[in-house]
Amino acid sequence: MKIIIDSNIVFSAILNSQGKIGQLIINGSKFFKFFTVGLLKEEIEEHKDKILSISGFTNQQFRQSFQSITNRITFVDEILISDKDLNKAIGLVAEIDENDALFVALTNHLNGKLWTGDKKLTSGLKKKGFSKTISSNELYEQFLEKQMTIRRRHK
Repeated sequence: MKIIIDSNIVFSAILNSQGKIGQLIINGSKFFKFFTVGLLKEEIEEHKDKILSISGFTNQQFRQSFQSITNRITFVDEILISDKDLNKAIGLVAEIDENDALFVALTNHLNGKLWTGDKKLTSGLKKKGFSKTISSNELYEQFLEKQMTIRRRHK
């Protein structure tokens, strides 16, 4: 399954790679293919000082967390997203949050699921007929199911 990850999920994972979201990306990468927009790497770098302040990380700890999370995500250059998918996404997020347009466009482009913790975005998209979202809890349940299936096969 293709999972498109929004900014907040990636930031949460970097801030706490041992937490549920961080572990879903690290351990879930054997079951799911994670994608996000290329611009997100730049956004993370722009907010590095804030991340260091919030987390109390040293530069080295930040780099380790950043690497362990981003190495499991494919960053897609926005130029590859079709104008059709981009325009459709802009229409979908217009009255919700325009900053999420690229994530929605990438979700359509890859025919995946958008992993977001933004309840306003999720409910706003659902009202407009877009149901390609997945919550952390839903993804975690699918992760556990996949793990159990593997364990059953190895018995």
